[in-house]
Amino acid sequence: MSQKQKGICCILASAFFFAIMNMMVRLAGDLPSVQKSFFRNFIAMLFSLAVVLKEKDSFHFQKKNLPILFLRAFAGTVGILCNYYAVDHLVLSDATMLNKLSPFFVIIFSWLFLKENVSLSQGLSVLIAFGGSLFIIKPTFSNVHLGAALIGVLGGLGAGIAYTAVRYLGMKGENKSFIIFFFSAFSCVVTLPFLIFDYHPMSFSQVACLLGAGLAAAGGQFGITYAYTYAPGREISVYDYSIVLFSALLGFIFLHQIPDRYSVIGYFIVCGIAVFSFFYEGKKEKDEAALS
Repeated sequence: MSQKQKGICCILASAFFFAIMNMMVRLAGDLPSVQKSFFRNFIAMLFSLAVVLKEKDSFHFQKKNLPILFLRAFAGTVGILCNYYAVDHLVLSDATMLNKLSPFFVIIFSWLFLKENVSLSQGLSVLIAFGGSLFIIKPTFSNVHLGAALIGVLGGLGAGIAYTAVRYLGMKGENKSFIIFFFSAFSCVVTLPFLIFDYHPMSFSQVACLLGAGLAAAGGQFGITYAYTYAPGREISVYDYSIVLFSALLGFIFLHQIPDRYSVIGYFIVCGIAVFSFFYEGKKEKDEAALS
């Protein structure tokens, strides 16, 4: 297999694991999002710790990057909490699609904070994607799930900030496994007090679901991390949107959920503009390389 093919396989596996994670979170039932987040991140922390311990000098980081590590961890924690709330209150594929607005937020934040150039086509893709998200959010007073949908968007915003921070840390040479460990450990520490003072007793099936969510999250996190070590994001990132298909399928099979026609229109708009932007920017890069 070529490096690109390996990257595609890893990112498809990551999308599938994250879809399973969301399904397990929903199947865990009526538990606080904070409690679900703690168990998810605790399992991921153990996995990342095992990987970090195997690597030489893996706990080393540049002190000047510590604020960005905290930003990544804080934004990622907010993103997960909001995503889990949306998963509990929306159709699974709707919650997943709103969280997948994060790549468009990355474009915005990379422009604002990393001073990366944004082309006209990228700017238009952001506007069209947010326009498409309105079909999923359904911003009307008659929509009883409007609050959950807006929280889902906030989850995508948090993820966008977190991924922008990860990009910055990667550019500065920070260890990928340590970034995952730092985030998971931070999230556990932040959510532990809420867990202690507002713990909800769980049945065996709920514990099993949350352990499954944690294992799936670890698989997804490492899958996407290794995917980008095999191939650059511009070549494989579009395949991450397969999570919407996986979520819709799992939601239909295990939760008997069927998204409404407006949500489906929103899926097509957001995924469509992501695919268009992916191929358009790739073609533009090839044309510019041929001219240089």
